[in-house]
Amino acid sequence: MILACFATLPAAAQTPLSGPEFDTYTRGKTLFYGFEGQVYGVERYLPNRRVIWSFLDGDCKEGVWYQQEEQICFIYEDRFDPQCWVFTRSGGGLVAQFEGDPQATELYEAEDIGEEMVCYGPDVGV
Repeated sequence: MILACFATLPAAAQTPLSGPEFDTYTRGKTLFYGFEGQVYGVERYLPNRRVIWSFLDGDCKEGVWYQQEEQICFIYEDRFDPQCWVFTRSGGGLVAQFEGDPQATELYEAEDIGEEMVCYGPDVGV
């Protein structure tokens, strides 16, 4: 599945979103992210800076986000080390650069890919 990249300028050339700007843009939405033309994952943004992340494999992780300087950092239930990103806006949506490093992973908000976020329940033993 190929996704269109909406970034019109490199993330470094744009102003990072503040926590309140990020919250206003994302709250109540479910956003799909792409990386190098492929689906990377999906995140649902809930009230009180809560999130649910999935790599579209049905395994969803709950977490929270907070602003740290120019970065938006996420902590998930299975990983307590923060995952920090610099978010900017492009013509087509958000662009997220890992730790603000131009050499690191850069994700972009993908167009509607015709899929829903699916979360399976916890693993149940026999």
